[in-house]
Amino acid sequence: MKSIFSTLIFWMLASSLVQADSNNQKIQTLISQYESELNASNVDGVLALYGKNPIFMPQNSPAQVGRAAVKQTYKNVFNTIKLDIKFTTYEIEVLGDTAWARTSSSGKTKILAKDVVIREGNNELFIFKNEDGAWKIYQYLFSSNQSRN
Repeated sequence: MKSIFSTLIFWMLASSLVQADSNNQKIQTLISQYESELNASNVDGVLALYGKNPIFMPQNSPAQVGRAAVKQTYKNVFNTIKLDIKFTTYEIEVLGDTAWARTSSSGKTKILAKDVVIREGNNELFIFKNEDGAWKIYQYLFSSNQSRN
């Protein structure tokens, strides 16, 4: 009986570790897709990565709540700048149907009106929700880690 119990515990722990690794990989893939859509200035592609009730919290702006507000904000962003950035993920934590990731991004931003390219760098916090079996961005917050002097 003791052997059966030990085996059962072992398989439960192994299954949990495999599930956690799978979720981390799916979330990392989502972050990579977000990077690609940002660099492509693809509003619909970005919005497809967000969940049903997204919140986007850009630096120096009020939080944008809901799909319509988030979509309009990305349209405004992509009409103003062209990004060429790369994300680095430092940690991903999963707790049930909620997860979060701490990242940074670096690269270049072209300010379209001035045709000027500047250095870009941010710290980011993503919060994800698992909706209908798929991880989606629920809330996204970023702030610059670059001096603007």
